[in-house]
Formats: sequence, structure tokens, C-alpha cells
Amino acid sequence: QVQLVESGGGLVQAGESLKLSCVSSRSVFSRDTMGWYRQAPGKQRELVATITNDYRTNYADSVKGRFTMSRDNAKNAVYLQMDRLTPEDTAVYYCNADSGIFTYWGQGTQVTVSS
Repeated sequence: QVQLVESGGGLVQAGESLKLSCVSSRSVFSRDTMGWYRQAPGKQRELVATITNDYRTNYADSVKGRFTMSRDNAKNAVYLQMDRLTPEDTAVYYCNADSGIFTYWGQGTQVTVSS
């Protein structure tokens, strides 16, 4: 019944930017640690970024300095601003919610970066 819905993916050229959004149906969204993960073809799903309920962020080394995660609890939403994209960023990006007891996943949004 819990739904996480990602949006904002698309096709861009290297060096361009995208902003992903994830909207949660959870009534206690503000308590959750949220994460962005991505999975490229033939590769395992990897953690991109997380943000805690007190707004602390953490990033994978591959995206530090280029990606920024944020949350807006009033909108039950988290965002991933992706700048200076490269073809290596091409993947399906998934939103994750961690309540401390259960985890929830969105359906993913495709990001394709051409060179």
C-alpha cells in the first residue's frame, strides 16, 4: 500500500543536468531515512545518496560534488539534483524509504546520458 513514485528521468547529453523527484504516500514520511539507488544494465544496484530525518546527507564517491539530495517533508518528497552528468550515470534510479523497521521501493525512473 505504501507507494514511492519517482519522476524526472530522461535523456540528456553529457554535462547537462536533471532533477529527480520521489513522492511518498507514507503518513510518517518525515521520520524516514530516504535514499536514491541506481542500477545500470549488467550491474548491481548501488547506493547513490541518503538523507536522514534530520537532513544529514551522504553520497557515493562517484557522485560527490555533482549530485545533491534534499527533502521537503511538507510535500512528502525527496529530490536528487544531478549536475554534470556523464554516460556512467546512465541507470534506472530508484527511491527508497527506510522506516527503521521496513524498507520501501519505488518503481524507478530511467536516466540516460549520451556522449
